[in-house]
Amino acid sequence: MRRAVYILSMLLLTALASGIVLPAPAAAQAPKQTLAVPPSADLGTQLRALSAEQSAIAGRITDLEHSIQVNFTGTRTDIFNGYISVFVVAFAITLGVVPIFRKLAISYGIIDHPDETRKAHKFPVAYMGGVAVWCGMAGAIAFSYIAPRFGLMTFHNTNYITADFGTPFPVPLSILFGMTIVMFVGLWDDIAQISPLQKIGGQLLAAALLAMNDIGVKVAKQVLTPIGEWLGNPSLAWTVTLPFNLPIVGDNLPVDVVYWTGTAIIAIFVLGACNASNLIDGLDGLLSGVTAIAAAALLIVALGLAVHDDGQYDAARIILCLAVLGACLGYLPHNFNPATIFLGDAGSLLLGYATIVIILLLGDTGRTNLVLAGLIIFAIPIVDTSLAIVRRKLTGQKISAADDQHLHHILKRKLGVKGAVLVLYMMGAGFGALGILLTLERGRITYALTLVFLAFIGVTAIKVARRKQFEEQALLLREKAAGAAGLGNQASDSPGPTPQPVVGSK
Repeated sequence: MRRAVYILSMLLLTALASGIVLPAPAAAQAPKQTLAVPPSADLGTQLRALSAEQSAIAGRITDLEHSIQVNFTGTRTDIFNGYISVFVVAFAITLGVVPIFRKLAISYGIIDHPDETRKAHKFPVAYMGGVAVWCGMAGAIAFSYIAPRFGLMTFHNTNYITADFGTPFPVPLSILFGMTIVMFVGLWDDIAQISPLQKIGGQLLAAALLAMNDIGVKVAKQVLTPIGEWLGNPSLAWTVTLPFNLPIVGDNLPVDVVYWTGTAIIAIFVLGACNASNLIDGLDGLLSGVTAIAAAALLIVALGLAVHDDGQYDAARIILCLAVLGACLGYLPHNFNPATIFLGDAGSLLLGYATIVIILLLGDTGRTNLVLAGLIIFAIPIVDTSLAIVRRKLTGQKISAADDQHLHHILKRKLGVKGAVLVLYMMGAGFGALGILLTLERGRITYALTLVFLAFIGVTAIKVARRKQFEEQALLLREKAAGAAGLGNQASDSPGPTPQPVVGSK
């Protein structure tokens, strides 16, 4: 740009020096532009005036370039290169500590024993893989707090800088504490088999920490704002005057519909994601691999938002995605079939929580469509859980009842453990591509493809489950009929009762 201005200036000076009058375009002839110097000035004065104008234009160009540099911070690859050390730390820690926790689990008897119906392994396998994954994720997040000071990690250029430290906003401590609570609740269940209510209580506590830090409270803003505009109150916030005083609020009670709706969504999302991840953790390497694919897709979305300087949590999203991705890939070699260690509830609940936190962070600026994109990326656990609820309702079972009709069970019977896991990996990659496509403003195409994809999976899964149910009922009826026929034959072949002597007879 500077070179172009320089060339144009030189052409103008040459024209003036040679006495050539440059014709102006018709649109530019009226009104006439007056020179900054009078026409009677000598050539040197004109040259100095033009040089000053050139310097002013160059200064404006520099200001515009600086503005562009702040708002558009480079490509996804440039930003990813600055944060790659977070991935390396998560991967290395998890890969190294898994054998340690495997030995601890064996020493203390924290072992998963096989059964003949739902579990694919044939020998007892140690738990506590989830604790190793937590170590990798927590270590990577802690590393991101101190690494920039030593040049081991580079934040991307952003307008969102913390006032206290002068750096972009890191991963909030409430997320790290929530991860820790969920992991310990799952570990407690692995060791002592706690009640479902206790597990739900721990998950709700982790969700409350998010709400207290305003993480995810704006996820419904894009949907609710049109309703507020229709009601004449776009923010959907009111102040209700009470006839009495409350301890903290006083007599003026603020009512923020967007905030409280977001808070309810946080609780639902956390409970749903944690338990959905727990349900699909049924084959070697399945949950860790599916979560790694989802984290990779979410990372692409997070990097795209950081390119456009979307909000204060751009850096936190990238760090969380890399921490989850690195921990899952560091754990996967130990967990892929044949597995030497299992995640347990500590790991399955943790991975579900971490993934849904990233999805909630996508809606930090009130863009609900990004949250929908994240849910599409996370579709495998959501679809499997939804199908389980529908299936158990159709068969009259409790929602909490266990069965062997999950997606991975159906695929395992046809393709084996590795084949089923690889097919679900490909399905996860497909949903990840659809989620990324939605963030590129291809909404109608994405929704149509997602609908077709989900319908195909759902109908096929329910059809297979219903067929197996009919086969089991037919087999049960045949067994009952065979049993009844056997009893009838036994009754016809048995001798009659032995006659008893009459009392008093000779």
